[in-house]
Amino acid sequence: MDHALTLSRRGLGNTWPNPAVGCVLVREGRVVGRGWTQPGGRPHAEVRALMQAGDAARGATAYVTLEPCSHHGKTPPCAEALIGAGVARVVTALTDPDPRVSGRGHAMLRAAGIEVTENIRAEAARDLQRGFLTRVTQGRPMLTLKLATSFDGRIATASGESQWITGPAARRHVHLLRLTHDAVMVGGGTARADRPALNVRGLGMVRQPVRIVVSGQALPDLPEEGTDHGPLWQFSGSPESFMADLGARGLTRVFCEGGGELAASLLRAGLVDQLIGYSAGIVLGGDGRAATGPLGLVHLADAPRFQLVESRRIGADLMHRWLRDQAS
Repeated sequence: MDHALTLSRRGLGNTWPNPAVGCVLVREGRVVGRGWTQPGGRPHAEVRALMQAGDAARGATAYVTLEPCSHHGKTPPCAEALIGAGVARVVTALTDPDPRVSGRGHAMLRAAGIEVTENIRAEAARDLQRGFLTRVTQGRPMLTLKLATSFDGRIATASGESQWITGPAARRHVHLLRLTHDAVMVGGGTARADRPALNVRGLGMVRQPVRIVVSGQALPDLPEEGTDHGPLWQFSGSPESFMADLGARGLTRVFCEGGGELAASLLRAGLVDQLIGYSAGIVLGGDGRAATGPLGLVHLADAPRFQLVESRRIGADLMHRWLRDQAS
């Protein structure tokens, strides 16, 4: 299952509106097939693994990071494909909350005489599938808020100078994170001041994320959609409204890179699921620009809270990842 989870990561940012799933087929202690959801969401991971395994799939165990689908969409059900291939056992990490599936895939497999084991490495799978799960259960994509700050939490000097607070290794890591998200989002002020490319650079030919600018005003000229830039979408209105619209369009993972007012509005609305921070060993002082706008907090108990799940050094900087505290 750990191998299947590693494979599923390859699909992050490439499979929306479908989940990024990994599948490994094992027969007599040997891997005979493996696959992950392909760009655009098809073929599904199970189909790729079965194609690779061929006749060796008969009698094998399939390790899948999400319950195999049971409904006819643009492709036949993966549960049906596993049954037809003669797989003897299926091990899954998560039940698919999509009402078109939601236990039906497991039931279809069991009805065909296939042994099914559930909830293996469920927490790790839930972390990877957080975007898909959030869209299905809450009607919006998972939102990651990225902040690159000085040691004292500033994103620029008082004059607005910000390039560069963090080093090249951290900036390259940001491009890797953009690659694992369906879209990159900024506020209108950031778009007008910096004219950011909002694309993935330095990693070869990749599928570019959707570019989202949240602003009710006219935007500056930004690069047109093409090989090096994804589609450009503009939204305005309340965070709840445009996030629901993004979910309706099929997005599962959105990477927000500021500015401060947009970050604050998303935090106030309780829409930030994950914080990723890069802290540099530089101090800009109280007159530097804050990472977020005002939150209007009166009591500390009302502050958004997150739990640390990862921290490590990247170049000269510290990267730390936090997940929203579900109790807050």
